[in-house]
This record gives sequence, C-alpha cells and structure tokens, in this order.
Amino acid sequence: MLEHLKPQPADKILMLMQSFREDPRTDKIDLGVGVYKDPTGLTPVMRAVKAAEKKIWESQNTKAYVGLAGDPAFLDAMIGLVLDGAVARERIGAVATPGGTGAIRQALELIRLASPEATVWLSNPTWPNHPSVIKYLGMKMAEYRYFDEATCGVDFAGMMADLQGLRAGDVVLLHGCCHNPTGANLDAAQWDEVIALLKAKGAVPMVDIAYQGFGDGLSADAAATRMVAAGMDEVLIAASCSKNFGIYRERTGILMAVARDEAQAKLAQANLAFLNRQNYSFPPDHGARVVSTILGDPVLRADWEAELEEIRGTMLGLRTQLADELRRQSNTDRFDFIAHHRGMFSRIGTTPEKVEKMRADSGIYMVSDSRMNIAGLNSDTIPIIAKAIIDAGV
Repeated sequence: MLEHLKPQPADKILMLMQSFREDPRTDKIDLGVGVYKDPTGLTPVMRAVKAAEKKIWESQNTKAYVGLAGDPAFLDAMIGLVLDGAVARERIGAVATPGGTGAIRQALELIRLASPEATVWLSNPTWPNHPSVIKYLGMKMAEYRYFDEATCGVDFAGMMADLQGLRAGDVVLLHGCCHNPTGANLDAAQWDEVIALLKAKGAVPMVDIAYQGFGDGLSADAAATRMVAAGMDEVLIAASCSKNFGIYRERTGILMAVARDEAQAKLAQANLAFLNRQNYSFPPDHGARVVSTILGDPVLRADWEAELEEIRGTMLGLRTQLADELRRQSNTDRFDFIAHHRGMFSRIGTTPEKVEKMRADSGIYMVSDSRMNIAGLNSDTIPIIAKAIIDAGV
C-alpha cells in the first residue's frame, strides 16, 4: 500500500527553519518562523500562564475527557474576548479545536457539509496553509487582490473589484487583524464597504483572527471581527490562542459559528460537535483550561493584558526602529510602511532572488515572498538587516 503514496510538496516555512538550523554561521538571523521572540531570542512563557498552570495543577483532580465541544468555560471566555457582546450568545455555536489551524480545518469541513458547491475566496497573498487545506479537501477556491506591491499597502480597489465575482453562498476568508503575511490592514471605512458588499452578494464571511492583541490592542484588534459579526446573519470565526497567550505547543483554538437565530445556532453546534468527533473526538484541554483560568481571574487577566501590551509595544518599537534605520541608510521614505503595518509580519515587497541574496550574503532568513517576522529583530540586528536590504537592492 505505502508504495502508492506520492511525495507531497514541502512546506516552505518548515524548509526555511531547517535551512536556518543547518547554517553554521554564528551571526545568522531568523526572520522566518512565525513565533514571538523577546530580545534574547527566547519565546517566553507568559507570567499569567505559569500562574494559571500552577493553579490548575493544585486544584485539578482528573484528566477525564471533556465534552466534544470542549470546556464550556473556555468557549464562553473566548467568545467574550473576541466578540464582547457584538452578537447574542444564543446565536453562537462553538467548539474548541487543536489551535487556529484546527479551527480553520473544522470551518472548512462545516462549509463542505453545508454547501459543498461553495467557492472559498482567499486574499492574495494569504497564509499558505489556507489554500493548502482547501485544496486537500477538494473544495472550490478563488482569490481576490489584496496587497499592492508598489505601495506595500492594501489594494482595496482591486479587492472590491475581484469580490464583485462572488455568488450567493460563497465564502470569503478575511483576516481579522494583523494580516499574514503582509501586515497591511483594512481601515474601519473599508471594512464597512466589505460588509455591505458581502450582504449584497449573499456571501458568508469567514474570519481568521490569530493575532488579537498584537496590533493596536485587544479591543481594537477585534473591532473588525465584531463589525462583521454584528452586521451579518452568518459568520464563521476561527481564533487562535497560540500568539496572544504564547501557548503555541498547547494547540489551543476555537471555531465560532454565528447563526441567523438560536435554532440555527443549535443545529450548527450539533454539526460542529459531530465534526470534532470525526476528526479527533475530544479537543485538547490543557491550553484551553489555562486560557479560561486567566480570563476568569481578574488578577491573572490584568497581568496577562499587561504583558501582552508589553509584547505589542516591543513589536511596534522594532517597526519604528527598522523604518527609521532604512530611511537613514537609503535616504528615502520608501520603507516607512513598515512602521504603519501591524502584527508580527511585514512583507517588504521584493523578489525571491533578492531574498536569497540576503540569505547567502548576510545569513538573513525570511520567507521567499519577503515576509519578515518583526519579532525576530532586536536593536543590535536592525542596522545589519537594514544594510542587507539596501545592499540587495530591495
């Protein structure tokens, strides 16, 4: 049997990680892997997470299964964090998932159950796993323009023009904040226009919000998702706890299905539970328990929010430092967009050949489409990276 398997395409980011590990240079710089790092290069365990884990360890008396949907306290806490009352709770079905990727997968499975002929529309570019999972599931897929390579901002006119091709029942995947891989985001007025277009076309939005708290703050980063949820009859929302709680390896996520009314929400809930049963039965609980413990404890939540704000401020500072250094070295303002982007990533808008030149000449690793992890910078490496960018002719 196994001899009939075919080689699968390698994941470019995982290949980049392997190449970085194998590079013998001691001055190499990793701007590829999408995890937050402090100035020492460590991805720390957040203070509130450690405290919550200790609290759980002292009080938990069983490791028995939780329900198919996951711990209700986690579901309610995350719905509150993301939506904050934008939609009545009885209109929301939800399940815990193995990370944000698990939420994306379950959302696509739900779409396939409900409307197998639906086309899923993705921004160009988007997170590479979006199209990968859609193709694996054999679903229809289309793209809409998003990133303007010339300005390194959103090509909103192109986006709206492409979305004119929507048909009723199609699904449009939107990044709730901190667009991956570009860092370029829609403003509130543009979100209003997108919502109006989706309503006019009878399309269903699917929001991927993986970086809440990394851009403009917890509430500001959720504002667009709340606008979409409040303005539409049906919305799918995939949220990740990997980044803002720093629990990457715990694989903690949630899928929410906002329905037209309570009856449809109950139907969606039953189908979500069914899909969990088919894929992994009961979702992981430890990370979810950590999250619900933090969000349910005023002291832990305050400390978590304070540390998350420190992380956000650090990344904004690194953006400003890099933009200023590039302005100094290039004697132009053409890299100022880096300071205006939000989240962990920026796409600097250059060719794979120039990205490779930076790797070969300077040991700087970023994804071939020129996506860099801002959290991989520090005050010592910023001048080095700026010089490499200028020397490569970006």
